[in-house]
Amino acid sequence: MPTSLSDDIPGGSRACWIEAPGRAVIRAAAVPAAAAGQVQVRALHSAVSRGTEMLVFRGEVPKSEFQRMRAPFQEGDFPAPVKYGYASVGVVEVGPESLKGRYVFCLHPHQTRYVVPVDAVHVLPDGLPPARAVLAANMETAVNALWDAAPRVGDRVAVVGGGVVGLLVAWLAGRMPGCTVELVDVRASRRTVAEALGVGFATPRDATPDADLVVHASGDPQGLVTALKLAAFEASVIEMSWYGTRDVPLPLGEAFHSRRLTLRSSQVGHVATAQRARWDRRRRMALALSLLRDPVLDVLITDSAPFDKLPVVLERLSSGALDTLCQRIDYP
Repeated sequence: MPTSLSDDIPGGSRACWIEAPGRAVIRAAAVPAAAAGQVQVRALHSAVSRGTEMLVFRGEVPKSEFQRMRAPFQEGDFPAPVKYGYASVGVVEVGPESLKGRYVFCLHPHQTRYVVPVDAVHVLPDGLPPARAVLAANMETAVNALWDAAPRVGDRVAVVGGGVVGLLVAWLAGRMPGCTVELVDVRASRRTVAEALGVGFATPRDATPDADLVVHASGDPQGLVTALKLAAFEASVIEMSWYGTRDVPLPLGEAFHSRRLTLRSSQVGHVATAQRARWDRRRRMALALSLLRDPVLDVLITDSAPFDKLPVVLERLSSGALDTLCQRIDYP
């Protein structure tokens, strides 16, 4: 496919497209000049979602979810060709004077330059470096999950799954007074990251039982089985993983009923029910960005690569790369 620059905006634009399941390319992007009420953004960084974006890359979005799972500013349709992604950080080149030169976050696919409505960008707060702001979508998901989970002061909390979202949930819960938080993951290497974030760590074999609250974010059905086993009497298990087209068998014939457990989903597409009357998505994103000012969160960004290598990066992540937490993409 052609990769020459577009002539529609100064400097042109290029975007990453999933051409077919398991294959991505860089294409020239047609982007009009910014009109009134719009901004032109030059991307500095973006991040690859290890969960949803990998399911999209592999063509594992169920037909029933083709419309609900569309990302803002997505082009094309599932399964492919499709331009997908939702973690872009850039600088405003054209727009209102109050925004020119400001660093912003936008739920936009991987693209070097783009034009969006003014209200689609979120100005980074002072003290938040653009390179760390790629975690904004993950933090927003973690915030919403904690709202859904509603931990109480002094709760024993288990978070099963040490990906970026699980680690952020553990970090947030660990800042609540009296809460004891244990990250549970099959990879012993996650212990170092958990300790850096100030939370405990255990493998499934050694995890502490009888948790007051369990959050599952591993993306693996076996992780959900572990989460159910760790839950105490009448505890809640919050399911954050999305499995796409995969079936998820569960041992509901064991202690699920006798322990009167609650299994509940959490998904970032809607503001959590308890907050919805007062919070909208923009206020929620502002909170997520403010929470990212803590430099300890840099430990979550383990890999970086230039934009031109993104198709190869997607293939690598799809085939495993278990040591990678947040994969950042850097733009020229």
